Amino acid sequence: MPALSPDVKTYIVQQLACFDTPSQVAEAVKAEFGQEVSRQVVEGHDPTKKAGRKLAQRWVDLFNATRERFRNDTADIPIANKAFRLRALNRMAVRAEGIKNMALAAQLIEQAAKETGGAYTNRQQFEHSGPNGGPIQSADMTPGQFREEAKKLLQEV
Repeated sequence: MPALSPDVKTYIVQQLACFDTPSQVAEAVKAEFGQEVSRQVVEGHDPTKKAGRKLAQRWVDLFNATRERFRNDTADIPIANKAFRLRALNRMAVRAEGIKNMALAAQLIEQAAKETGGAYTNRQQFEHSGPNGGPIQSADMTPGQFREEAKKLLQEV
């Protein structure tokens, strides 16, 4: 097997630092550079593994810098962006409708609604209070009185 060029080595080290497996990296190198590399060779470029314990300091520094940036910066990962996810869900929903798979389309629409409503965040989206932000009245009411109060609250919104 021919020696790896610095570009290929850089690519391998950076992919490993981003938690890709040696198999994934080997396939990516073949697709990107047209060069076949074994998983063992790839693993030798990971300083966190026994196979990579003798890796040159230059590559260890690149690995550590890339790993640190990867852990701290999700802006480079498209799927971490809400707009990207919504566009992808939209494409999938349109395609599902096109093939008459309404159940899948409905699931995708529901997921998009959750995405826009903040269902996947730690923030609470709903206010639990009575009229004008006051306490919720818990007086004993008949079902009819309860419905009337509910109607009043809904009209205020």
